[in-house]
Amino acid sequence: MNGTRTLVGQVLAEFLGTLVLIALGDGVVAMVVLFGTGAPGEVIKGGYTNITLGWGLAVLMGICVAGRVSGAHLNPAVTLALAVFRGFPWAKVGPYVLAQVAGAFVGAALVYANYLPAFHKFDPDLSKTASVLATFPEFPEAWWFGLFDQVIGTAVLLGLILAITDPDNVPFPPSLQPILIGLVVVAIGVSWGGMHGYAINPARDFGPRLFAAAAGFRNTGFDGPAWWVPIVGPLAGGLLGAAVYDGCIRPFLPQKA
Repeated sequence: MNGTRTLVGQVLAEFLGTLVLIALGDGVVAMVVLFGTGAPGEVIKGGYTNITLGWGLAVLMGICVAGRVSGAHLNPAVTLALAVFRGFPWAKVGPYVLAQVAGAFVGAALVYANYLPAFHKFDPDLSKTASVLATFPEFPEAWWFGLFDQVIGTAVLLGLILAITDPDNVPFPPSLQPILIGLVVVAIGVSWGGMHGYAINPARDFGPRLFAAAAGFRNTGFDGPAWWVPIVGPLAGGLLGAAVYDGCIRPFLPQKA
């Protein structure tokens, strides 16, 4: 009974943490896109720097919500990598991933509900704003570059998460780890965000894309590789990043007495 109650709490934490992540992350994209056309007399409400900072803060706040209860994976790539390399129970992988996708779906729905008049003013037929909620390749005809981008970006994410949280490494105290992980997301966005919007998280992309399709958005990306690249790439990249950290860094860390 206690085990079931614990899992329910962990799944709920993953749901709410991911909801906060997407509500704030997609929210900043909505601010920049829907209110940033620069029409005469209009105040532009941010640019790409706002997006990268907003997503980093969104990750930080999601970790604050879920960290003590579930570990704040908030990302199927993290959950899979921890199951393979850190002994996270495989029985919990499915529930965690479903909670993450559901949280992302609801987070996107909240953004859409809040900004509904702005969506309809900017894009009356909802044909060009699915990218507010989900990611899309900069070069659709060369999707393999987006796949490469997602693999490497998520490898960097997982490698750095493991480096930051490894008790044998401990470059900073645990209280600072959520801030550092948020800054990792900022760094990836600033440096690695152009090719496919740095989803680096299958739930972050798939949940909002599902909502976009359900809400009647057009051109949601389900007719091409735009939808599966941010799923396959991060899952593979997370495993790659964890394998590199465990193979090239972890064996050489000083062991505690």
